[in-house]
Order: sequence, then C-alpha cells, then structure tokens
Amino acid sequence: MDPKTAYDELAKLTREAALLGSVGELLEWDQHSVMPPAGAGHRSDQISLLAGMRHKRFTDPRVGELLSALEGSRLSLGDTPEAADIKELRCAYDKAVKLPGRLVEELAKAASLAQEEWVAARRESDFSKFLPWLEKILKLTREKAKAYGLPGEPYDALLDDFEPGAKSAEVSAVFSALREDLIKLLDKVRGSSRQPDASAVEGDFDPVVQKLFAESVIGAMGFDFDSGRLDTTAHPFCVGIGAGDTRILTRYNPKRLPNGLLAAMHEAGHALYEMGLDKQNRFGLPSAEAVSLGIHESQSRIWENQVGRSRAFWEHFFPQAQRLFRSSLGKVKLDDFYGAINEVKPSYIRVEANEAYYNLHILLRFELERALLSGDLKPAEVPVEWNTRFKKYFGVAVDKDSNGCLQDVHWAAGLIGYFPTYTLGNLYAAQFFAKANSEMPDLAKKISSGDLFGLRGWLKERIHRHGKRYRAGVLCHRVTGGPLSHKPLIEYMSAKYGEIYGF
Repeated sequence: MDPKTAYDELAKLTREAALLGSVGELLEWDQHSVMPPAGAGHRSDQISLLAGMRHKRFTDPRVGELLSALEGSRLSLGDTPEAADIKELRCAYDKAVKLPGRLVEELAKAASLAQEEWVAARRESDFSKFLPWLEKILKLTREKAKAYGLPGEPYDALLDDFEPGAKSAEVSAVFSALREDLIKLLDKVRGSSRQPDASAVEGDFDPVVQKLFAESVIGAMGFDFDSGRLDTTAHPFCVGIGAGDTRILTRYNPKRLPNGLLAAMHEAGHALYEMGLDKQNRFGLPSAEAVSLGIHESQSRIWENQVGRSRAFWEHFFPQAQRLFRSSLGKVKLDDFYGAINEVKPSYIRVEANEAYYNLHILLRFELERALLSGDLKPAEVPVEWNTRFKKYFGVAVDKDSNGCLQDVHWAAGLIGYFPTYTLGNLYAAQFFAKANSEMPDLAKKISSGDLFGLRGWLKERIHRHGKRYRAGVLCHRVTGGPLSHKPLIEYMSAKYGEIYGF
C-alpha cells in the first residue's frame, strides 16, 4: 500500500476514535457545570459506553496493520508531523491493546460516579463517604497498571499516560533537588521581619463582577470567546473538545479576589495551548495534541504565576480592579496588593497555594499515590497519613477532610499518576519564561502596558504548534537550549521573594 494512502486511512480511523472521546469530554464538562446531581447514574452509563466505543475503535486490528505498513516508510522518517504521528500512535496503540474493553468501561463508569460522590463528601467534609469509591478506583487502576505490563514500578505505567517516557525514580530525583533548595528559600522567607499584609486582597468581591473581570483579563491573554467559554464549577479545569470549542471552568471566592482570577488565568493558559494546536486540520492525530501534561501545565502556570502574580501585570490591571471593586480596593496601594498576592504562607488548598508551598502540595500527593498503588498505604489510612505529612511539611494541622485529602477531584476521576505533572509544569514554566525574557527583553514593559499577545505568540510558535512532534524533554531542549532543571524556578522565586521580603 502506498504510504500516503495508508497514512490517510490511519488518520481517518484515529479521528473517529478522537471524535468519540470529544463527545465524552463534552459530557464531562456538562456534568461538572450544569447537570442536575440526580443525573449522575445515567451520565456514568453514557460515559462508560462512549469510553468502550472509543477504545474498540482505536484498538481495531486495522490500526495496527496500518502502523506496521507505515513503519520504515518514507513518511516515518525525518522530523515531520507525519513521522511523529506514526511513532506516537504506535506507542499509544501498543498500550491500548493491552487493556480489556471491560476494564476501560468499568473505570470510566466508576470515575463518573465517584466524582459525584466526591462532590458530596467534600461538601460534608466526610472522607468515609468517599472511601468505598477510592477503593474501587484503586482496584481498577492497579488492574490497569498490571495490564500495561511496563518495566519498573506499577506507578511508572500510570505516569506514562500523562507524561510519556517519564519514570518515577527520575521524577523523584528532580523533586528531591527541588525540595532541598525550596526549604532553604522558605527558611529565608520565614526569617524575614518584612511580611506582606494579606488584607490587601481581602474584602467583598461580587462573584458576578469577578467573572466580568476574569473575562476581560483572559480576553487580553488571547482567549477567543467565539471558540471558548468560561463557566463556574466546584473544581477548576479546562477541556479542549475540538476545533473551535475549548471550555474552561473556575470558582470564585467572594472574600478574596486573586483566587478566582488566578484560577481563570490558569485554565485560560491551558485553553490557549488547546487553541494553538492544529485541530482544524489534524484533529485525532498526535501532531494536534499536547505533548504531555507537564508541558500543558507549564502553559497554565506561566499565565497564573509568572504573569498573573507579577508587578508588571498589576501595574496595568490593578486600576481596573480598583474601579470594579472600589469599596474593597479603592484605598489599597499597588505595592501592598502585589505583596499580598505573593504572600508566602502555608495553605490547605492546593489550587489556592502560593508558588513556593504549591510544590510541597504536589510532593505530598506524589508520595501518597505511590504508596497507595503499591499497597503500602491502605485507602482507609489516607486521612491520618495525609494529616501527618501535611503537619510535617507545612507546619500546620489539617482541621477537616475538605481542607485535606478531599480537596482534589483527581483520585475520584481515576487520574492516579497525574499529580507529578503539576510540579513538572512549574519547572518547565520557569525555564520557558526565562527564555522568553531573554529573547524579548521588553516583555515586562509590554505586560505592564497590557500587551499580553507578545508572550502568547511566543508560546504558540515555540510550543503549541508542534503538538506531539517532540517529547517533553526534547521540546524543552529545543526551546531553552538545555534539559529540565529546577534552578530557573528557584532563581525566579528567589528574585521575587527577595524583593518582597527584603532578603
């Protein structure tokens, strides 16, 4: 068979599988935004059926035959989107065919139901109500890891789903180096006599007005409202359904302005990545998909932290915030607001944590996930183990389950192996942003004038448009000239906190 003919047929089959997946993503968005709670059971049946259909379509023997026909052909050679598609589809296919359709459907159904139970358990701060679902998710996830049969510890097989090629031991080594320097930095912050006044970001902030402000900011970032929308939910997230349809959800704190806005900027960063992929022409192919969740997270963290917590950003947007929230911010000075939005102190909630403590949240979850999967930690022991480690790492006692082990939806959603990508994203973000600054010396000046399109264009050109053409490590080297390192993140935080805390 002519390689071009085989490639076109392969693209048609993978596109059909991806279309089924996008329908499932639409149902999940609906579930987390507007679906009545009583519809959970029926929705789980829908999602389970779709997951099974997609799995069956993608693991059709014909897909394997076409891949075999293409491997070694002219289309599989060189640095091209087609060559990357063939390579990445082979990896995905070889893993997918090891999973029984029954397991795929069971896991999808359990995750759909578990997420609804998690919402209720979190609302009531009662881990015991979620425990049976965590046990079920873990049982199915262990079965999934075993079916993959990859070398190394079971966690590696799950991590590979989110960060292709990554190994737990390698991630752990990077995290250990980060932890060592992070603790030194936190010691300097804690030892400083200069402390920001957190009340500068506290007050009365109408969620309806917050949404208008958030829409204004993400619009300035380049979020296309003709191709996307912003809604509210219990746990912020982004879903890229397809060409022309990317949706983000956030939540607002009526007493603290930064929480909802930074979460919206975070999810909009994900959305810009989705919008920057060539889904119009290559939907269903790896060359139109994000390279990894670590890289995906880097895009959201750049906008949330390097931009959203920067002085330059607020030099432009703080006057707007003061006009919208005059009673709470009218007399607040920019310096005080900037210091408060970057206050470094322990917080229970990961998505509301400052940049330094955020990574300790991830390290804690990474350790617990590996222990849960290996069986060293029993699901029923999670609250006690969580609270013990949290007190050790953060110096604060957890007061209730909703501020501890019930705060994240990931385990309910079956996303075990996902959490490490958040800190990997922070590391990539700092390294990418440092490179962007070196190539655009006037970047801070542009941001302070409200011009965010320069950064958006740089990210689209260097990262978004490639899709999975390069694995994360290779992409990092191509963009920054070196391998992933924790040092740019430490240097970035040290410079900022040194200014704010006076060390």
